[in-house]
Amino acid sequence: MRKKKVFLIFGTRPEAIKMYPVYKELKKYKEINTKIVITSQHQEMLKQVLDIFDMKADYDLNVMEDRQTLTKITMKVLDGLKKIFDKEKPDLVLVHGDTTTTFSAALAAFYEKIPIGHIEAGLRTHNKFFPFPEEINRTLTDTLADLHFAPTNSARKNLLKEGTSEESIFVTGNTIVDVIQEILNLKTDTTPSIVKNDEKFIIVTAHRRENWGKPMQNICEAIDFVSKKHKIQFIFSVHKNPLVRKTVKNILGKNKYIKLMEPMSYTDFIPLVAKSLFILTDSGGIQEEAPSLHKPVLLLRNVTERPEAANSGIVKIIGTEKENIIKNIENLLSDKEIYNKMSHVKNPFGDGKSGKRIATIVKNFLTEENTYGIL
Repeated sequence: MRKKKVFLIFGTRPEAIKMYPVYKELKKYKEINTKIVITSQHQEMLKQVLDIFDMKADYDLNVMEDRQTLTKITMKVLDGLKKIFDKEKPDLVLVHGDTTTTFSAALAAFYEKIPIGHIEAGLRTHNKFFPFPEEINRTLTDTLADLHFAPTNSARKNLLKEGTSEESIFVTGNTIVDVIQEILNLKTDTTPSIVKNDEKFIIVTAHRRENWGKPMQNICEAIDFVSKKHKIQFIFSVHKNPLVRKTVKNILGKNKYIKLMEPMSYTDFIPLVAKSLFILTDSGGIQEEAPSLHKPVLLLRNVTERPEAANSGIVKIIGTEKENIIKNIENLLSDKEIYNKMSHVKNPFGDGKSGKRIATIVKNFLTEENTYGIL
């Protein structure tokens, strides 16, 4: 009997991290041939994760180029996957999240009538430009998908409201919880070498398209002000995007209280976050990571597709106005009641067994009688 062929397709570091638990579990099934296709939408940062988790790419589309456009990424992914699909004829394609790689890969699979599984399905802000282009990427991917792996009941409800078949939706938890548990279990010394044992510091990450320009300037000026006023250390993991780097270095480059870091390996970053006071970010993924680490998050956005984090209390949406950023940072620094209330919440994103749940569903879909209504 021919092994069933599953392709995991991704292009960025966050996708690779969250795909790892699924890959790890699928590899345990002898009846499934699991292959990885990377687009290298983010090249250096993606390869770093593959090395850490010992994930070998079977194909690399290598779409990365300087100042690449969304249109060009989409075209390259569609063209590259067409050739691979013609050769390999996979039985199922798995994509993750909301990147341009995610949507393009789902569209390429749809054109070849290959079933699609969407991991982290159902996230919504209900505003197509916030975040851009992620909101439309994930919405269209869900429209194309045959199996929807929703991380939470809230995501499931979003899918049902849009008319998604209830039989195709599986609430699995978020695979990031699996990854963080594994990393923290492996690390015997979680004191990051770049900080002293007793040093207090705040983590910063910011990179989203909607924050380029004036919003990024506001973020940096707020950090500059608070760091000098309170003599508090900020560790800023600076994204590779040249527009982000220019703004950050121009405003914060000479501030002695700011450590500007190149993007760290994930196994170094998570223990660093675990030692921090709290996190200032516009990231989607960090909202999911914070509950496992009991770290408050001040979210530099006006909306979130992860309302579970905000509803639990560990994430506060503060936008990108300079004075509001300053006020919220100072509140967390000075008010223990606010800090304790935000940091001690139940994790809304699962129990660390999401990868196993997804792999089991995939195995059943491929090897048992098809009850999902997919040809």
